[in-house]
Amino acid sequence: MKGKRITIYDIAKEVGIAPSSVSKALNNLPSVSNKIKALVKAKANELNYKYNSNAANLRSGFSRTIGVIVPKINVAFFSNAIAGMEEVCFENNHGLIICQSDESYEREVQCIQTLIHQNVDCILISLSQETRATQHLLEIKNNQMGLVQFDRVDESFASHRVVNDNSHAAYEAVKHLIEQGYKKIAFLGGSDHLTVYNDRKQGYLQAIKEADLNIPYNYILDNEFKTETALKAATELLQYKDPPDAFFTVTDHAALGVLKAAWSLGLRVPDEVGIIGFSNETFTEVTFPTLSSVDQQSRNLGKAAANMYFNHMLAAAPVNTVAQNFEMQVIESSLIVRESSERVRAM
Repeated sequence: MKGKRITIYDIAKEVGIAPSSVSKALNNLPSVSNKIKALVKAKANELNYKYNSNAANLRSGFSRTIGVIVPKINVAFFSNAIAGMEEVCFENNHGLIICQSDESYEREVQCIQTLIHQNVDCILISLSQETRATQHLLEIKNNQMGLVQFDRVDESFASHRVVNDNSHAAYEAVKHLIEQGYKKIAFLGGSDHLTVYNDRKQGYLQAIKEADLNIPYNYILDNEFKTETALKAATELLQYKDPPDAFFTVTDHAALGVLKAAWSLGLRVPDEVGIIGFSNETFTEVTFPTLSSVDQQSRNLGKAAANMYFNHMLAAAPVNTVAQNFEMQVIESSLIVRESSERVRAM
């Protein structure tokens, strides 16, 4: 038997009884005598038999596993969200299978197929930058699995959702810049087809409108969420005859690009250029100067997404029942003010 996994059939052959009797003995059922139970358990220990939870879960209709699909595992926001999900899964005696789309629609579709084949009970998903249509999410429902969208969601697709207060958080961030005396605030946005980035843009525009600031149209750019593209965009803007005096970006990676642009041009942050990013990535505390950012409470968001399954879906109905009343939970963000946006009022 060396080299193969021991099954109840191997034990049954060794002991000389039916596999069904072995199963009953291992599960301590009263229909099997104590003598047979002791014999079977001794042989199981001798053969190093391990209980096959997958097979048992398949028979029960539950896998006791949840799948999560994130755009990037090595981004602190998503890794912290995953940590929150894992905590909740552990508390509920469930496993967590993690997949990464790497911001690819094609890989996102493949991830869904992988998790369906793994027979997970529910899939938690944050959409990739490339995802414009979400028909592939129907595959999850068609296989009678739970679905929770989080962070980057398609509001037109009916499902449970957990999101941040993105518009309000962006509004507060830009309002802080205005209170610090900045008047020419540029915006570096994300993919304009994703609600999460449009909401942050609306918060920016609301704060600008309330302050009655006149912002040139070319100060407002979409699809500049990466460090490299933000570096290029900010370098161009800062060399204008009338350059911006601050930047609000929808990701911290873009904020880092702006900081690099300011360094390369010899501009002082925050005296000459203010910067606020979004997500409160780990590196924002170790840059020079440190970067102000919006903390999305990502671990709490991850916990809320997992609890959406356990509290609103699993507790309410069997896993293979498609819920009709979908919940949306909003996790409040908080502005973390650091050196990159706090300057002396007298300037």
